[in-house]
Amino acid sequence: MEVKIGVQHAPREIVLESGQDAEEVERAVAEALAGKSQLLSLVDERGRKVLVPADRLAYVEIGEPTTRRVGFSAL
Repeated sequence: MEVKIGVQHAPREIVLESGQDAEEVERAVAEALAGKSQLLSLVDERGRKVLVPADRLAYVEIGEPTTRRVGFSAL
């Protein structure tokens, strides 16, 4: 699923494809914003960890789960 993270005072957003489901991502964001954790920690599909300081979060956009397309189609 695609996750976009806006960071304060940064010109670009962070975009990653996460293997985590929407509930896990939302839980991690809620814990970071509630002060339970100082970092928002997410893992992408390749196993890389993305850490963002919780006090610098501007927004987090959680997309729909992506499905892999196979083959060709005429649109």
